[in-house]
Amino acid sequence: MAYFLTGGTGFLGRNLLTRLLKREGIIYVLCRNENAQQRLTTWQEENGIEAGRIVPITGDLTQAGLGLLEQDISALKGKVTHFFHLAAIYDLSAGAEEQQEVNVLGTNHALEAANTLQVGCFHHISSIAAAGLYEGHFREDMFSEAENLDHPYFSTKHESERAVRENCLVPFRIYRPGMVVGDSKTGVADRVDGPYYLFKMIQRIRGVLPAWVPTIGLEGGRLNIVPVDYVVNVLDHIAHKEGLDGGCFHITDPKPYRAGEVLNIFAEAGHAPRMAMRVDARLFGLVPNQVKQAIMSLPTIKQIADVTMKDLGIPAEVLKFFTYPTEFDCRETQQALKGSGIECPRLPHYAPAIWDYWERHLDPEISGDRSLKARVANKIILITGASSGIGQATAFKLAENGAEMILVARDEEKLAETRTQVEELGGTAHTYQCDLSNISDVERLTADILAIHGRVDILINNAGRSIRRSIANSVDRFHDFERTMQLNYFGALKLTLGLLPSMEAQGGGHVINISSIGVLTNAPRFSAYVASKAALDAFTRCAAAEYSDLNVNFTTINMPLVATPMIAPTKIYQSVPTLKPEEAADLLATAIIDKPKRIATNLGIFGQIVHALFPKLAEIIMNSSFRMFPDSKESTQGKEIETEKNKEKASSAELIALSALLRGIYL
Repeated sequence: MAYFLTGGTGFLGRNLLTRLLKREGIIYVLCRNENAQQRLTTWQEENGIEAGRIVPITGDLTQAGLGLLEQDISALKGKVTHFFHLAAIYDLSAGAEEQQEVNVLGTNHALEAANTLQVGCFHHISSIAAAGLYEGHFREDMFSEAENLDHPYFSTKHESERAVRENCLVPFRIYRPGMVVGDSKTGVADRVDGPYYLFKMIQRIRGVLPAWVPTIGLEGGRLNIVPVDYVVNVLDHIAHKEGLDGGCFHITDPKPYRAGEVLNIFAEAGHAPRMAMRVDARLFGLVPNQVKQAIMSLPTIKQIADVTMKDLGIPAEVLKFFTYPTEFDCRETQQALKGSGIECPRLPHYAPAIWDYWERHLDPEISGDRSLKARVANKIILITGASSGIGQATAFKLAENGAEMILVARDEEKLAETRTQVEELGGTAHTYQCDLSNISDVERLTADILAIHGRVDILINNAGRSIRRSIANSVDRFHDFERTMQLNYFGALKLTLGLLPSMEAQGGGHVINISSIGVLTNAPRFSAYVASKAALDAFTRCAAAEYSDLNVNFTTINMPLVATPMIAPTKIYQSVPTLKPEEAADLLATAIIDKPKRIATNLGIFGQIVHALFPKLAEIIMNSSFRMFPDSKESTQGKEIETEKNKEKASSAELIALSALLRGIYL
């Protein structure tokens, strides 16, 4: 016995290959090129498959007769017992032209090959999509009754099945699987489509609410979901059963769940809140289409919908399936399976395996190359304050990952030292001297960078100035507030404004602003510093909203206290727990990889919550720390009277204990 498969290297094809290998015979697999053949060979070796059981055949789905070579036609003619045509596009978001070429023309070419080879039986793997959006019960003997085939995914599935019915000169059988997911035991899958599109939404809800919180959601039509192992078991069994030629078989769940039930089943599998109350989405059908279209066409509504769907990775076409109107009869299939022991497992039993595999392997936030090296490849990264501290540590970390950087600072000598070390670590560095508190100097810097490098992909506004001085000791030092605002806010703002137009023009960019935990905790003695960082935070929030649809991302890092030269003059910090610059660089690496809106420590977030919910309590705690920790000597210089209260002194056990409790907060 011999088999011939198109699409044998795909997800469904590989699973069917595994099942057919349990039978006697050689399996011929259509491969478009050497790369496809190599993938097939690698798969055989990884699975320990006996040599000679699977034979690659050169051909192309887009060519007449699959483009089979004459010697292959001569060798296979009259010898292929079963021809499985699995090659197709199963992507709702694929283009109409591509689907027409693969699904319809590809099927015609496969039929030509099957007719030429005089195969024993042509097995066409279609889809329930061939029924379109039929309202009601769709039987296995129904075909021309299909409705609403406007979408290319539905129409091409329907037309490819028509081609088999009209043009196949050998015995044939047609199979219509439901929405195919991973293996019911292992959850293994290799693509995200169908119900998987809803998983990110479930995951996001889980991140906001604990699993025990009941929620309100929607109820929709019945989603016919089947695991891949059930599909291939049915294909294998029916294909080898006599007397079924010319039949059509629905490989579907005999008792499918409604859309809201499916969401709840996967929510439970993912330990997310379940919808305790579900409103039937079909009620919205009472609203006239003209009204719905008018509402959805409003620019604000449309933008919110588009951004939300894009963020969740849900193609707009998927929404049509939530209110799926078709129910599929599968009595012919069940009759053919009678006595075989093959049954469709219930979704609640295998949903945990499906969810677990998706979250570990297919979640777009972890799948693919999410390394720092991949994120900085072919990017130009600008770092201010790069001659020491956080900026220098970040430059070293990025250099280890082969990044190209523009390093900016005031001290040319230290910048040169940083560049040398960056290049020794494998990075590329371009250095520019600039006083970022001087606006005209920033303008010169921006013009030079754009003229020489053309663009900046990632901007890290790290350069900053910190002043630790109580307000009482600052009443005659207005320049303290001017200096911090000039560098921390206006300097960073001017540089950002200078680069934003080029980021927009090039199709995207990322701005990372180093803020302070003090903005979240309202740290005393840092009113000038915190105010300047708070201004930058506020600008960042506004800018993020304006550039959200332009692929320009903004990240704020509310950095805790870091052991850098900036804090060295304050002797009390020698006894206070701080982050190392390398640890701060790790936070910046996370920002580059994940592009979050904000990065903050648990203590910073807790401090913000306390200030929001219990403002008086937070004020008392901060006041206690203010009174316990003295001003530094530099803060009281020029005062006629230096009291015991404002003298800098060695940290007591009480001070050390409090500083450990409030780790990282500027006090």
